[in-house]
Amino acid sequence: MRIERDTSFILRWVSLFFVAAAIILTMVALSAYSRDRGNYQSGMTIAGVPVGGIDPQSASQRLLQSYNLPVEIEYGGNKIQLDPAIAGFSIDTESMLAAADLQRTGNNFWTGFWDYLWNRQSPTSDIPLISTISEDRLRAYLKAEIAPRYDQPAIPAQPQPGQVTFTPGTSGQALDVDRAVVVIEEALKSPTNRTVTLSSQRTNPGRPPLKNLEILIKQIIDLTPFDGVAGVYLQDLQTGSEMHFGYNQNKDIPIEPDIAFTASSTIKIPILISVFKNLGPNLDQATQDLIMEMITKSENPASDALMSRIDKLRGPLVVSEDMKALGLPNTFLAGYFADKSPLLQKFDTPANKRPDIFTNPDTYNQTTASDIGALLADLYQCSQNGGGGLVAAFPTKMNQAVCVKMVDYLKRDRIGVLIEAGLPEGTQIAHKHGWISGPSGIIQNISDAAIVYTPGGNYVLTIYIYHPVQAVWEPISGMFAKISEAVYNYYNISK
Repeated sequence: MRIERDTSFILRWVSLFFVAAAIILTMVALSAYSRDRGNYQSGMTIAGVPVGGIDPQSASQRLLQSYNLPVEIEYGGNKIQLDPAIAGFSIDTESMLAAADLQRTGNNFWTGFWDYLWNRQSPTSDIPLISTISEDRLRAYLKAEIAPRYDQPAIPAQPQPGQVTFTPGTSGQALDVDRAVVVIEEALKSPTNRTVTLSSQRTNPGRPPLKNLEILIKQIIDLTPFDGVAGVYLQDLQTGSEMHFGYNQNKDIPIEPDIAFTASSTIKIPILISVFKNLGPNLDQATQDLIMEMITKSENPASDALMSRIDKLRGPLVVSEDMKALGLPNTFLAGYFADKSPLLQKFDTPANKRPDIFTNPDTYNQTTASDIGALLADLYQCSQNGGGGLVAAFPTKMNQAVCVKMVDYLKRDRIGVLIEAGLPEGTQIAHKHGWISGPSGIIQNISDAAIVYTPGGNYVLTIYIYHPVQAVWEPISGMFAKISEAVYNYYNISK
């Protein structure tokens, strides 16, 4: 029976051995699992960065290494390294690691240990990126650093010396900042795709500065046999930009205050406005007929009849008062047009009191290039949208419909010379021309004041000239036409 006792003894020790081995293996497995539990699960990613099998500190370093790498920008054949800090970009590693730790330690220890023993992976999900970025700082960087260095500016058209045409400009490229912000932000938020290509927008060459047009106009005057006094005024009716200069014997002269000229028939623009202001808005047929004669035929008797309807004794002075109310101190009528009409009032203006320049302006009617230009600009604005100085000065008398009627009258002044002669056939122009011939037929003053409508933009152009001896019709009328053509070409530069 001794054999049975030995067998039982051996079996007990074998059992103890296996139990001890199981305990040892379990302890080893527990130790390995505890170490493994301190690291992130295999396959886990934080903000797209693989962190499986590493501890939180190592994961933090890996995240910073990935997201602190510069973004490589490609633009216009150039490569630029963008430090994320420039855009105020930073990642919130603390919050992302906390979310990852919740997945790492969220399961029951023993459940996790059991899965570990059976080599079962606990399910994981990607921890999304948590970051901040300053779009304002990124935009400022793009506008201050990238665009100025790498954009290709458009080259404006240039006037051709001695001609009335412009050489076309060349297009440029400008950074599409809005699109650049989007693609750079995407790259900053990616741990792998850190290269972006920025797009540009085509920039049109546009017009040259108005100063270039002024130089071209002065060249036109210089090439014309004219050594008298000229006043030229231009207003861009889209932007309000102005070009204004005075010229005497081919040299610049000051325009503050402006130069007084005999208004001649351009004074009929103020008369037209005063008629509607004082007799309108609904005019009888006789008054409308007189306006047609005044504008289309430049009839002085019709002008006198209209002013007499406003006020038989003070008609011209009422026109002057209306111009003063509009802020035009140098524009006045001091009497009727008819021969031997008395001078109703002597007008001293900033323009006609200048001691440095003399154009022998008529004591009966005067204006300046800028006064009539500003008046036409107000009339245009009123006709377009019911705004401007006319409505502000006479709110109960002026409105868009009234101003459209006045512009329509001025569009009927068709003479085929001066400003009109420099425009392509069919171009709309609302204007009034004027010149004065003395008893001997000698002309000393020529003027034209116009609103010009073109595909490339609308503008006001006024030109006044005076010569102390004689303003020879040709070539001076041709000079008006060339100036007009140059301005038209400036607004309608061929591509």
